[in-house]
Amino acid sequence: MVKGRSSPWFLILFALIFLLPVYSFPGLSRKFSFNGLILSVGFDNYAVIFDAGSTGSRVHVFRFDQDLNLLRQRFRASCHGMTTPGLSSYADDPKAAADSLRPLLQKAEAAVPKQLNFKTPLRLGVCTSLLIFSRNSSPFLDIKVRELFKKESTLEYKAEWVSILEGSEEGAYLWVAINYLLGILGKKYSSTVGVIDLGGGSVQMAYAIAKESAANAPVAKDAYVLEKNIVGRTYYVYSHSYLNYGLKAARAQSLKLSGSHGNPCVTNGYKGTYKYSGVIYNVSAPLSGTSLWRCRALTGEVLDAPCPYRNCSFDGVWNGGGGDGRKNLYVALFFYDTAVGVCEK
Repeated sequence: MVKGRSSPWFLILFALIFLLPVYSFPGLSRKFSFNGLILSVGFDNYAVIFDAGSTGSRVHVFRFDQDLNLLRQRFRASCHGMTTPGLSSYADDPKAAADSLRPLLQKAEAAVPKQLNFKTPLRLGVCTSLLIFSRNSSPFLDIKVRELFKKESTLEYKAEWVSILEGSEEGAYLWVAINYLLGILGKKYSSTVGVIDLGGGSVQMAYAIAKESAANAPVAKDAYVLEKNIVGRTYYVYSHSYLNYGLKAARAQSLKLSGSHGNPCVTNGYKGTYKYSGVIYNVSAPLSGTSLWRCRALTGEVLDAPCPYRNCSFDGVWNGGGGDGRKNLYVALFFYDTAVGVCEK
């Protein structure tokens, strides 16, 4: 299990989400590039990564040597930070959304040596689930965030380094990150591990499949299989993002489906409200009381959808067909947070 957001594993994860796909690996030579920017040999290199999720925004500062090995920070300034609420709370005010990132930007700049600011790349990735909240405001959000970075940051920045990640990218980059950390990248696909990333608005699954399975993948609007050429080996990575099935979004779906009759998944005696995506739900157990079996049946209704494929997961989605790349799974984010919360209680 991958630890939660305060874990070093997670700090590494978000750097790799952006760094690995754009670095060149000429046999892990003494020089490498970041979107065409050559990083000098003999100096430590830094990268600043913003992760804009549906429930909060985070920034992480990473320090690497010339061979892309992560190094411990030598400075007292904090190397990561988080603000809440997430950008989704500013769906109708893109400027306020961008302004919410300012404290994180200041924290990041304080963690990078000033003489290296000009060559320290600054990137921000917005998770796809934010589109659930406001598709109309997302272009304006991009504009305001870019204005903030351009006017107030001394870090290396390009407009295209602010982007919305496709759901398949989120899963695939997490797959790259975990397998990199485990030292598996470069080995045959059957030696790799699969990943499941449970966020607030969506959940992603990704794992490597055989070339033959990739060739037989169904044609869909969103590509199921991404071809990744990493450290001299080609991988076919099945990746899918289930929008509206993150922890918070799925809870809202369950409450909506149960309606005013009470939800069998709610603990007896509890009465309250739950707000998600601007909608407030009344939360209580039904008169007949909490029921594990009825809760399970209700959850099945939330997940169920017709599936035209032979191998399906849920919501009518092809599951990649299985195989060796899925025999070991690492789970992240709310899987960890929920388990820790239960254990601490």
